[in-house]
Amino acid sequence: MKVAVTSASGKLGAEIVKACLELLPADDVIGLARTPERAAHLGVEIRPGDYEQRDALESSLVGVDVVLLVSGMDAPDKRIGQHRNVIEAARAAGVRKIVYTSIQGAEEGTAFTPIVRSNRQTEQDVRESGLDWVVGRNGIYIEPDIEYLDRYVLAGGISNSAGDGRCGYTTRPELAHAYARMMTSDDHNGHTYDLHGQALTQAELAAHLNDAFGTDLTYTPMSVEEYRADRIAELGEFMGTIIAGIYQGIREGAADRPSHYLTATGRNHLGWDEYFSGLAAQR
Repeated sequence: MKVAVTSASGKLGAEIVKACLELLPADDVIGLARTPERAAHLGVEIRPGDYEQRDALESSLVGVDVVLLVSGMDAPDKRIGQHRNVIEAARAAGVRKIVYTSIQGAEEGTAFTPIVRSNRQTEQDVRESGLDWVVGRNGIYIEPDIEYLDRYVLAGGISNSAGDGRCGYTTRPELAHAYARMMTSDDHNGHTYDLHGQALTQAELAAHLNDAFGTDLTYTPMSVEEYRADRIAELGEFMGTIIAGIYQGIREGAADRPSHYLTATGRNHLGWDEYFSGLAAQR
């Protein structure tokens, strides 16, 4: 079996390449990247993988059995066509199976909804491709909250519009573990999996950060409107609005879903006590 991972220069794509190397010889793992030299450090063959370049994608997928399509980062309307380029190139190149990294989130009523809907369209395109398929719907990455810790400390705590909503967080390595198994086992064909660990409130997240890093963070809820204005001021109109939409979805319960991680991998998702204990040990 020869597998290819798109967006191999990105954080998730690179983790999936590493996870595939735990299951397959390096000669059977290929990375695709828009800028191949940015993925050269992964120790596998890297081929061109620009989602806009349909013909180049087809050439890059020749000889590949399974392709992992990492959801793009462009505007929602552009993503659909870009993803279709990968799907069509895979079919033309003789790929037999496609695995797609989709997302969880509110499908109605938030600023994040257009991105969720674009992912749902790609899910439909994957299912109708004529290829074997598996769809994963990623929970929210917890790593950005770790990276944001210094700002939380300066601010005196965590403030957002999630309220008491629970969020099914995950990590990139845990997702990579799942996708490597979904790619290499046909037992998962035809399934859609929600992939995340135990759901946390923002207050519980703050408590875990305090335990791991010796901080004294508290959680302060904001209204959706207040948080949107706050995020736009820091991140700009597009990204600030998107982030606010994600937290509105958490507030409204869209991120608190049953997890299929055990079914997808054969083991439980890493527990948050263990995860944060590991961070504490690295201090």
